[in-house]
Amino acid sequence: MRASSDPPAPRRREPSLSIRDVAAAAGVSYQTVSRVLNESPSVSPDTRRAVLEVIGRLGYRPNRAARALGKGRAGAVTVVTTNTMLYGYAATVQGIEEAARLRGLAVGIRVVESGGAADVRHAVEYVSDPSAGSVIVVAFDAVGADVLRALPDDVPAVGVTEAGGVSGSARTMIYLDERQAAGAATRHLLELGHETVQHVTIPSETGTSARQSGWRDALVVAGAPVPEVVAGGWDPGSAYLAGRRLAEDPRVTAILCGNDDTALGVRRALHEAGREVPGEVSIVGFDDVPGAAYWTPALTTVRMDFVALGHASLAALVAGESGPEPVLPAPHLVVRESTAAPRAH
Repeated sequence: MRASSDPPAPRRREPSLSIRDVAAAAGVSYQTVSRVLNESPSVSPDTRRAVLEVIGRLGYRPNRAARALGKGRAGAVTVVTTNTMLYGYAATVQGIEEAARLRGLAVGIRVVESGGAADVRHAVEYVSDPSAGSVIVVAFDAVGADVLRALPDDVPAVGVTEAGGVSGSARTMIYLDERQAAGAATRHLLELGHETVQHVTIPSETGTSARQSGWRDALVVAGAPVPEVVAGGWDPGSAYLAGRRLAEDPRVTAILCGNDDTALGVRRALHEAGREVPGEVSIVGFDDVPGAAYWTPALTTVRMDFVALGHASLAALVAGESGPEPVLPAPHLVVRESTAAPRAH
């Protein structure tokens, strides 16, 4: 028994109601409750009345900060991405975090585990909760594009995409238009005297990426043969296998790679085949990763400012649909040592 001089025992706090408790009692999803709280016009009058009745009966008091986040006005940003290691993804996230920090916004990361329907749905459900704040989807790939398309209309969101945006979504989309730079890289190789340029691609949401389109258009305009593209993955390993196939063909003298990791794999395959770079085969990368200038030979590549892309996406999210178009540095070719005129036969 507690003596009268002892401090009073702390009162046990009753568990607070959550938005999910309201959803369960009303027989609707928590996203629907969120839409009612945020006065979304997409909820039918009958559903709205039913949810409000349950809110009143249970005495639920929504968190004001969560409601503000649900309307995209303050607090936090969640970045949805499929990868945090590849340079383009990581540098974009870095740019988002830098810009958010300057505005006093917290940044969370939601990684989509796979392209399976369940993983996409789980990611969408996660960021549909008001506590996730506003959303930036890094949709450089098909999985990110699927998430962007599936987001409910009342979730404030911006997409970071490959050039041209994502079809089937009306969201604001921010991108670097690498199409012109891919064309410039291809013309650079043709002007050195190469008869044509091979292209080892990275995966694309559209199937024909801006990089591939710029490469193809430059060949067509120049009247050069247009080879079949060589499909690669995001990693150097898949590019290495593609490079081994290209290394076996003595007619191959110039290769445009989908990114710098691809160029690394192709370079290794050419080295193992005894084909000198750039003496026998010239290589151009894409992205200009840190360290590309210190390869042997130093890599000719297209510089992509992904950090600026992240800054612009956060600015667009804060500004909303009425905000100005972001001004981004144009991707451009950086010529180094991995390209040269073809050796005379």
